[in-house]
Amino acid sequence: MPDISTLRDRSKGSGRGGATAKQVREPKNWRPFLLLIPAFVVVSFFFLAPLIDVFYRSISDPTLGVQNYVWLFTTPTNMVVAFRTFATSLLVTVVCLLIAYPYAYLMTVVSDRTRNMLQLFIMLPLWTSILVRTLAWLVLLQDTGPINGLLEAVFGIGPLPLIRSTFGVALGMSQVLLPFMVLPIYSALAKIDKRLLPAAANLGARPVTAFFTVYLPLSRPGIFAGSVTVFILGLGFYIIPALLGSSKEIMMSALMYQQISGFLMWGHGTALGIFMLATTIVVLALVGRASKGTNLFAGRGK
Repeated sequence: MPDISTLRDRSKGSGRGGATAKQVREPKNWRPFLLLIPAFVVVSFFFLAPLIDVFYRSISDPTLGVQNYVWLFTTPTNMVVAFRTFATSLLVTVVCLLIAYPYAYLMTVVSDRTRNMLQLFIMLPLWTSILVRTLAWLVLLQDTGPINGLLEAVFGIGPLPLIRSTFGVALGMSQVLLPFMVLPIYSALAKIDKRLLPAAANLGARPVTAFFTVYLPLSRPGIFAGSVTVFILGLGFYIIPALLGSSKEIMMSALMYQQISGFLMWGHGTALGIFMLATTIVVLALVGRASKGTNLFAGRGK
């Protein structure tokens, strides 16, 4: 037969268990979530509602069905334009990465005054209208422009087709999107301890080996964040491809504008838009899977 102390301990344990169960059954406080209602209303009104309307038009114009998506995937021109759009965005991403990485690294090793000047240079394009910058490239790259004139005077080459080509489009887009690559990479590089490379060298690693095995892996968050941002922004560019490109090498945004404003085919244009949205989501999912374990937001710690 249990003694009095054992019974007292059991009664205390059951009391604690009852209190814990009571606490679990207590209703949650949903009042903090009420603060999210204004943001949810704004997002629903300005994003979800137009998106639903675009999707509905893609399956209902001119009649209810999937004929617009059948046209999308069975028309060879659409697939060519989609491939060109993704290829151009990928090319711009690679160009921005090759320019931004050494630029961001330079920002981490110079003095504060020089760093501020470098930041000012990289931020200046963001303060200028994209239309003004594109028109400036149009003047510089035209057949009778200063760049072709310089090439002809110095090297006897010219005039080269610098505009109305993929080269001109990629150049203009790279200049506009470069800050979106530099800033995330700089944010990642600024957190790397500069003593790691000398430490690797003291352990016998060559500079190239130390860079690829120590420094580069630590900068992956900035590379991923900048690359995803530049790639996705490049998919939706319209002004630069329209002014620096040609009608034979249009991109998806220009094709959507042509279908909606030129041919008044709202079903075709909205189907193209939904296709681009879906492919962008797939790209984000693949990048997120490939960068599993890596923080894509370079400014935050893990």
